[in-house]
Amino acid sequence: MANLAASNHVARVLSTANQGAGVDTESRIATSWRRCLVNHKLDPARRGPPQTLTEAEVRHIAEPMEDLIQVAIPELEDLARVLRDSGYCVNLADPNATMLVSRLPEGDYARMFLEWKIYTGSNFAETFEGTNGLGTALAEQRPILVHGDEHFREQWHMFTCAVSPLFDHAGRLAGAVNITSCRSDLGRGAHELALAVTTDATRRIERAFFRRRYRASWIATLPGDGHGMLAYDDDRRVVGACRHARAAFGLTDAMISGGIDLSHLIQLDDRAARTAEEAVALRRADGAPWGHGRVAPPLRTRSPRPVPAPPRDTSGGPFNGLYRLAGGDPVLLKSVKRLMTVGNLDLPILLHGETGAGKDVFARAIHAASNRARNNYVALNCAAMPESLIDAELFGYEAGAFTGARREGSKGLIVQASGGTLFLDEIGDMPLALQTRLLRVLENREVWPLGALKPVPVDIRLISATHRDLAQMADDGSFRSDLYYRLRGMEVRLPALRERADKQEVIAQIAAEEAPNCRISQPAWARLMSYPFPGNMRQLRHVLRLAGCTAENGVIAEADLDLPPLGARVAETDHAARKRATIVEALRASGGRVTEAAKALKLSRATLYRKIKTLKIGPDD
Repeated sequence: MANLAASNHVARVLSTANQGAGVDTESRIATSWRRCLVNHKLDPARRGPPQTLTEAEVRHIAEPMEDLIQVAIPELEDLARVLRDSGYCVNLADPNATMLVSRLPEGDYARMFLEWKIYTGSNFAETFEGTNGLGTALAEQRPILVHGDEHFREQWHMFTCAVSPLFDHAGRLAGAVNITSCRSDLGRGAHELALAVTTDATRRIERAFFRRRYRASWIATLPGDGHGMLAYDDDRRVVGACRHARAAFGLTDAMISGGIDLSHLIQLDDRAARTAEEAVALRRADGAPWGHGRVAPPLRTRSPRPVPAPPRDTSGGPFNGLYRLAGGDPVLLKSVKRLMTVGNLDLPILLHGETGAGKDVFARAIHAASNRARNNYVALNCAAMPESLIDAELFGYEAGAFTGARREGSKGLIVQASGGTLFLDEIGDMPLALQTRLLRVLENREVWPLGALKPVPVDIRLISATHRDLAQMADDGSFRSDLYYRLRGMEVRLPALRERADKQEVIAQIAAEEAPNCRISQPAWARLMSYPFPGNMRQLRHVLRLAGCTAENGVIAEADLDLPPLGARVAETDHAARKRATIVEALRASGGRVTEAAKALKLSRATLYRKIKTLKIGPDD
């Protein structure tokens, strides 16, 4: 039956493409089919998954788009919430049709998308996959709905794609917002409504990105649907125009870079928008009335006082918790941005950081930001559990599997975490025998409880954490190398408290939580800032909690701080941390150019390379 359906589809594609007729929808589909056959030399009967990039390759192509991705994330999250019950996945793709951000629905729908590799890293360019919503919308640079058997390749017939191209502040194609449904019970009309919702969301992303790009300029929104936007300076020279404004006035890059006067395009009242965004009457260049638009002044003129940084909980929907933990530290902020790009892809995450650095808290925030947040978050500390019990705790057991077992048996933590997230803390302390069993679970997605006659299928996202050097352990054989590479789908380094660029803000925040009715004296503050905190966040919390209890008259004095004297090893560690921070800062200032950094540090290039290797400074730093 499947072969017959494929044969019928191939015959229909060939007939339609040759005759330019026979398609019940738009002629755009027939035109695209013809491109696929004639230009791209594609076979409509070919089966197989789309090309999929590695996580490193996705990160590489997403980096130039970070600003756009940040602006788009809140809209994508809202779109995913609106369409979740309809079984849609929501994606943001680059101009080459590679999905950079994915939000999957729940349950069986999500499993289908994962099975067919419709997620972050997959490429759906028309030149590879034939007629499909994402690839064809980008090829034609206009919104499209590709429904069921309108797809060029027969294997995609169970999907419907509604896609709207996305254009940047200069009117260039920047990517597309794609929603895909695998529900066969939804008619074309329902999908057309979803396309309208998607197109509206895309236009909001474009407007937000334009405002962000020209936040230091005046911005005029033109009459009509609000899509046309012009940016100009204090001398009313145009400095930017969106795609719609460029089309409306015939603007080119040369005209904008030449500083064309705003009066050649529109006329504004001199009193327009002196203090805040407001509606204004606009006239065309010849003085003819045009209608009402809006004019917004530059951000610098909107308040006589410095504008405080927005709170972290407004920056990215479900990623709020991660942003709060990142604070103002550039290393952690970069890690959060990377986590946003992989979205809900079931990529194992390895957290590396010293004891007390907050690995469990960070893992919980990753879980809360994912589409698994409604399901279980299950944690196990591999170092705190006796070796004899870890096996039963992780994998479970049947009734009577061993002496002392519960009468009803135990599901095990992995099965309890199915549908959610399993967090294995101090994974470096897991015995080698259990590492083998865990590797089998990750490969086969099933668990064999002790004494069981058949496996139990599981669906987990694994987050691991360690303070050990797993790469070195894998080299010397104390940790399985194949498991290490399984766990390290994406590694996130959590800097020690003494290394954080925002140490002052972190201390202030934790003091507000642990000693809310106290203020810190200047000598106590100086002591907190200079102390290296080998126990990191955990130690800081304990110190401030105790100080809040012993403080007199609501003032924490230096004597209230229970900070043990530093040993030689801690002092040496602190010295290494300071040296590392100095080198990292020099590399950042030079844009990663080692020669310039070495010159600034008054070191030879060879010495600096040796220190970079010794201190394990990588690109993420």
